[in-house]
Amino acid sequence: MADVRSTAGKKQASAVRSALPRALEQLEEKIGYTFRERGHLEEAMTHSSYSNEMKGRGLVIRCNERLEFLGDSVLSIIASEYLYSHYTQRPEGDLTRMRAEIVCERALSGYAAQIGLGDYLRLGRGEEKNQGRTRKSILADAFEALLAAVYLDAGSAGKKTVSRFLLPFLIEELAALDGHIQDDKTLLQQIIQQVDGELLEYVTVAEHGPDHLKSFVVEARLNSNVIGRGEGRSKREAEQKAAKEALILFGAQKTEV
Repeated sequence: MADVRSTAGKKQASAVRSALPRALEQLEEKIGYTFRERGHLEEAMTHSSYSNEMKGRGLVIRCNERLEFLGDSVLSIIASEYLYSHYTQRPEGDLTRMRAEIVCERALSGYAAQIGLGDYLRLGRGEEKNQGRTRKSILADAFEALLAAVYLDAGSAGKKTVSRFLLPFLIEELAALDGHIQDDKTLLQQIIQQVDGELLEYVTVAEHGPDHLKSFVVEARLNSNVIGRGEGRSKREAEQKAAKEALILFGAQKTEV
């Protein structure tokens, strides 16, 4: 029995090593942190497509979805604390919008791209063929999982260690925004109010995913006509995206290149 378990363990370890597209030591150098327990990093780099593929071969390899869940919270508290302490004259609404801009999928996938995170992911063959290494949603999720992996591995110094790695990305993103963070819902409402009798409303038309990874689809409707549609991890984010699409429709905002 011991020999069987040993053989199974070696088989699983071999599958893990062979699936790594690049040595994780390179990633550790990029993020400036060396893991005490390499398993945390390996799990963070494992997409569910690879985990499911290995399950079909009788191997149990955890994917990064649980780490992503934790990483989302770690990211939020570090971003919130920084905004609260450095933008002391900004009201809650502004801080909320600023945080949304620097922790959204677009921003997170950008941070991931800066360190070439996609090159270290373990993907199933289907995701590999579908250019999963450059897909924004996969990169954003992996970045959050990486934050959680560092947080757990560093123990009592977890938040401090993550902050040292994360804050330069957040600060750079805030600088790039250059104070032009707009509340698209407010701007759209101002435009609609210029004409009497117009009714603008936001309707949630779909919800996807488990509770900890739920996404919402919202339509912006003007007098029951759909003028914008958005999807986000919260209804607020989805509404903002729907409003943005409506502003583009009205010519009040340019399409992102």
